[in-house]
Amino acid sequence: MENKRRLFLKNLGLATAAAAVMPSAFSKEVKKADFLKRTSLDLGSNNTVIRLALIGAGGMGVADAKTALSHQNVEMIAVCDLYSGRLDDAKSRWGGQVFVTKDYKDILKRDDVDAVIIGTPDHWHKQISIDALKSGKHVYCEKPMVHSVEEGKDLINAWKGSGKIFMVGSQGLSSLGNEKAKELLEAGAIGEINYAEGFWARNSPEGAWQYTIPEDASPETVDWNRYIANTTKRPFDAMRFFRWRNYLDYGTGMSGDLFVHLFSSLHFITNSLGPNKVSATGGLRYWKDGREVPDVLLGMFDYPKTVQHPPFNLSLRCNFVDGTSGSTYLKIVGSKGSMDVKWDEVVLKRNANVASDDPFFAEKAKEGVNSQTDRKQIIAPLETVYTAQEGYKGAHYDHFANFFNAIRTNGTVVEDPVFGFRAAAPALLCNDSYYQNKFINWDPVNMKIVKS
Repeated sequence: MENKRRLFLKNLGLATAAAAVMPSAFSKEVKKADFLKRTSLDLGSNNTVIRLALIGAGGMGVADAKTALSHQNVEMIAVCDLYSGRLDDAKSRWGGQVFVTKDYKDILKRDDVDAVIIGTPDHWHKQISIDALKSGKHVYCEKPMVHSVEEGKDLINAWKGSGKIFMVGSQGLSSLGNEKAKELLEAGAIGEINYAEGFWARNSPEGAWQYTIPEDASPETVDWNRYIANTTKRPFDAMRFFRWRNYLDYGTGMSGDLFVHLFSSLHFITNSLGPNKVSATGGLRYWKDGREVPDVLLGMFDYPKTVQHPPFNLSLRCNFVDGTSGSTYLKIVGSKGSMDVKWDEVVLKRNANVASDDPFFAEKAKEGVNSQTDRKQIIAPLETVYTAQEGYKGAHYDHFANFFNAIRTNGTVVEDPVFGFRAAAPALLCNDSYYQNKFINWDPVNMKIVKS
C-alpha cells in the first residue's frame, strides 16, 4: 500500500513536497525527473553561406569541421595540415575541389574563406589566430586559447581591434546541462555556493594521448621544420608530432586539455571571473612513454568573494589511470544542496529539513531551551534529475550554432577571447604551480599574475 502511495505521489509530481513533510519515511526513493530543453535557439538567417577553412586536420579539427558542416549553408573551402596523409584524407572526405596546403598563410590570403577553424597543437593557437583576424577572417579556435598566460593579452587585443567574431572551442560550455545549472544556481536551488569539484577520468591508450602514428610518418610527409618554427629546434620526432599533447613545447598537459573545460563550465554557471590562488600536485604514475606531463593531476583553487558570488573553493582532478568508471563530472555544492552537472544532465540534490534524532536536543527542546535545530542528518537528499530531451544534437552542435549566428548577425558569442582566457589562465597556471612547486596568485579581474 505504501509503495502505491509513493508511486502516486511521484506521478503527481508531489514527491518532493511529500518528502519535506516525511523525509525519514521515503527520502531515499525520491527522484523527480524533468527534461532539459531550450526555449529558443536563434540561428539567425540561414540563407547566408559561410565558407570555412580548417587549419589543423587532426582528430579534434576534423570533429569540429564535421559538426560545423552539419549546419545549413556551411561549406568547406580549404584545409591546412602539416601531414600529407591528412590533406589526402581531406580531399577524400570533402571533395577534390577542396584546396589543401601545408602553409596556413595560403588560406588566409584567400578571398573565398569567411572563417577558419584552428585545430592545431596549442603552441600555434596564438599566432594563427592573430594572423587570421588581421586577414579579416572570423575564428573558431580550439581550447586552450593560448599556450601560455603571457600570450593572452596579445590575442585579446588583436580580437578587439579586428571587428571579427572569435569563438573559443570549449564546446561543452554551450550545453543544456550548463544552462540548467546556471538557472538553478541563480534561483537559489542549492543556496550559496561554497565549494565545487570536477573530475575527468580515462583508462585507455587513446584517452591518455597515445595516438596512432602513421606508418609513413617521416620528414617527407611531415613539414617538421614548420611545426617547430616557433619553439625548440629538434630533429624529426614522430612522437612529438602525432602525440604532441605529451610534450610541453606543443601542448598544455592535462590541465590545458581538460581542466579548461571544467573552468569554462564553472565560470559560465557562476558568472565568475576566476580564482585568485592556484596550486597543483600530481605525478607520472603509469604512462611512462617519454612524456613530459603527469598522468594524474590535482588542482586546488581559491575563488574570492565578488559581486557575482560568495567565496568558494574548487578542487579539480584528472586521472589517466582510472580503473573505475572513467567518469567526468562537475559538482557544485551550496548551503542547501548540490548539483552534479554534465553536458546533457543535471542532478539536483537538496537537504531535507527533519527533526533531530539526538536525545539531548530532544530533551532540551522540551525544556524550552533554545538549542541547535539545523543539525544535518544521515539521510539521502531529495533528488531532481534533469535530462536532455531525445533528439538533442549536443553542446558541440550548439556551440557552432552560436558562432555562425554571431557571424550572420554581427552578434556575440558565449566564449569570446576574454572569457576564454579567464578559463585558460588558471589551467595554464596549474601547470606552472606543478612544475615550480609553489602557490601562484592570479588577478582574475585584470588577468595577470600577482607577484608574491
